[in-house]
Order: sequence, then structure tokens, then C-alpha cells
Amino acid sequence: MDMGNSKESPDTMTEEHTNDHPEVHEFSVAEDAVGERIDSAIAAEIDDLSRTAVRKLLDDGQVTVNGETVKPKYKLQPGDRVRVIVPPPTAEEAAQPEDIPIDIIYEDEDIIVINKGPDMVVHPAPGAWTGTLVNALLHHCKDLSGIGGVKRPGIVHRIDKDTTGLLAVAKNDAAHRSLSEQIVSRDMKRAYRAIVARTILEDSGVVDVPIGRSRRDRTLMAVMPEGREARTHWRVLKRTHGLTYIELGLDTGRSHQIRVHMRHIGHPVIGDPNYGPPPKEVLSMIPSKAQTLQGLVRHLRRQMLHAFGLRLIHPRTGDVRIFQAPLPKDFQTVVDHLVDAD
Repeated sequence: MDMGNSKESPDTMTEEHTNDHPEVHEFSVAEDAVGERIDSAIAAEIDDLSRTAVRKLLDDGQVTVNGETVKPKYKLQPGDRVRVIVPPPTAEEAAQPEDIPIDIIYEDEDIIVINKGPDMVVHPAPGAWTGTLVNALLHHCKDLSGIGGVKRPGIVHRIDKDTTGLLAVAKNDAAHRSLSEQIVSRDMKRAYRAIVARTILEDSGVVDVPIGRSRRDRTLMAVMPEGREARTHWRVLKRTHGLTYIELGLDTGRSHQIRVHMRHIGHPVIGDPNYGPPPKEVLSMIPSKAQTLQGLVRHLRRQMLHAFGLRLIHPRTGDVRIFQAPLPKDFQTVVDHLVDAD
């Protein structure tokens, strides 16, 4: 598979900001959000804001609907346009350097390519102010791009906490702008590996259905007609014992896209606590003779999803650079037993 096309665009329109400027988020009310309280809707739209933080912004007059300030209990109406201004963090809120080991695949004066391990949040946010990749990067180097602000210096794109693999980080603003433009233009390409439930009979395919915020839980995503365009390519690498090992590429970069799309076609990523099947259901797919494989699956603590390939154009030289990251140990062990299962 070609290194999957990637186009990342936030669910809200966000103006570029630096350490001294506020973040400005604007979004129109989706059909499924009509009637929802403004504070819960904003917390769902802007990942870094808790409902408590949103209420403070509302109380401080930093939130407007159609140009007018509103109360936290305001319920969204069709056609509403929401604008949220998040003041720049104080010095106390800025991410601090922490001596945390990180796996650096490549580094020069412009970029760092990281192989992120499991159980690591990319940047500080409510519930994870320390121990993040940003904290580790600040200890490793002092020259990160300031475009992301003091909470997200250098961060151009993200992967979920329990998804492992490659991330490109910008060390200066010129590199940050270049990488961001490559994401939008799809010149930056990423490829993923995943282990999914059940046997996929076809050798390859495309999932092309829109994704939006779940009506049942606004912290999750779901396939819905009024959602945003989302397209995922996949091909089978190995199928055996009720599980399938696949490679994936993205034409878009929606939140949780791979996890939502694979669930939609009936092959959710195993180990996924939000979109995957319950562990007992996965175990029921594996024949009793594959006891070692059953044991490995029974003890999974995260989703089996890994960003293994990254292709980008170097911001300074214009050269095409391709990076790969080996599967982490827990993932590789399951793959090894899939291969041995023939």
C-alpha cells in the first residue's frame, strides 16, 4: 500500500496562535447538537477544554453565539455560530520539561520524528498536565516551534494516548508551517497497522462514510450522514483464527477515524475500549486450540493500532523523507502468533 494519504483538519476552525495570543475556535452547530447545552457542546468540540473550563469562559464573556454572549445553560439552535476565545495560558500553566525517555527516530535542526509509546498523551490537557510527550520534548531540546503555544510547542499532529507510532514535531515556526501545509495538501502520508476482529474475506477495500460527534456520547465519534467526509483505505496482511492483521492509509484525518471506520464495517480494532468488541467476544472468535493467542488477547490493555510509516517533505531541503517504526512488543507478539497459527 502507498503510504496512506493524510489530511488533518480540526473539527473546529482554529486561528493560528503563539504564546502571547489567544486561541480562537469557531464552529457551526451540527444537526445532532441542536438542543444541547452550550457548555457540553463546546467541551465536546474542543478536546482540551473541560466543562469546568468552558463554564469559566462563558462566565468571563469569552463565548458568543451569533455575536452575543450566552449563559452555560443556553441550548443550541439550528444555524447557531459559536465563537470561543481561549486566553493564552499563564506561566504556571505552561508545559514544563520532564526527564522522560522518548524514542527518537530522526532529528535535525528543523524536525524531530518520534516513535511514541503506549500510554503517553501527546500534549498537556485536563487530566494529563504532566508526563506527556511535550514535557519530554521540552527536556530533550529547547528549540520547539512556538505556533502551538506553551501547551503544545512543536506539535503538528497527534495520535491517541494508546495508539503507538510515528509523529513529526517541528523545532521552529517555518518547519511547523511547512508540515501543517503538507497535512492539508496530503503531501504528508502516514500508514498504520492494526489487528481487527473477525476474518476479512476481501484483500483490500475503502471505507468512505462521514464521521461526526456521537449523539449518545459527545466525547466519541460515530458514522453519521451529516458528519464530515472521511475515507480510509485498508489491505489485508494476514488473516487467521478469527482475527485479521491489516495495513491502513487515510485520505482524511478525523478524530478516531480508523477505529470508527473499522467498527462500521464489522471489524473493530481489538483491545479498543471505546469502539472495539468486549474481550469475551474476541476470545469467542479464536478457536480453543490457539490457547497462547487467546492468552495474549485476554491480557491486552490497549487497542492494537500503530502508526508505522511516515512520509514527508523536509521543510528546509525539499527532500522526501520516509520513516518507519517497528511494532511495539505487545503488538508484535500477537502478530507473531497470528503468523504461527497457520
